[in-house]
Amino acid sequence: MAKARKHAAPKPSRPHMPGYGLPESKKGLLPWKWAEQRLRKSHNYWITTVKPDGSPHTMVIWGLWMDGAFLFSTGRRSRKARNLSKNPRCVVCTEQAEEAVVVEGVAEVAGVTVRREFLRKYQPKYHFDMAGMEKDILAMKEPVFAVRPRLVFGLYEKNFMGSATRWKFKS
Repeated sequence: MAKARKHAAPKPSRPHMPGYGLPESKKGLLPWKWAEQRLRKSHNYWITTVKPDGSPHTMVIWGLWMDGAFLFSTGRRSRKARNLSKNPRCVVCTEQAEEAVVVEGVAEVAGVTVRREFLRKYQPKYHFDMAGMEKDILAMKEPVFAVRPRLVFGLYEKNFMGSATRWKFKS
């Protein structure tokens, strides 16, 4: 079960994008703080998981960026929960494509301590009362996933060429 853990800020580098003509210099790379701000402030997120037949499944979700991971809840019988139980690799994207943050990561089932913090912070962000689901969430009957980033991309449309950034995380 995943526990909350803090991560040191990753170092930015250029993404490998052959044919785009990105500069080789590090000038203009986005700071990790830029990505975290967008991960925290986004209201809607996109998650892509992998179906058993290998095809993608993408859905809009709500969630929270907490302690270096993206957390979200879902029904245990949902397509995304079933997909993640078979293959925990997924992609989470923020809602604003002109200031995109794309997280490639691995989903883990969050532990009770993390779930309590998740429930506490979820209501103020979404103005959605989770009281009816709280008992099942805390009893581990319904999943809360923590997506740990492995690779994150930041793409700022107004300065795409100079700001395209990649951050690598330790597995």
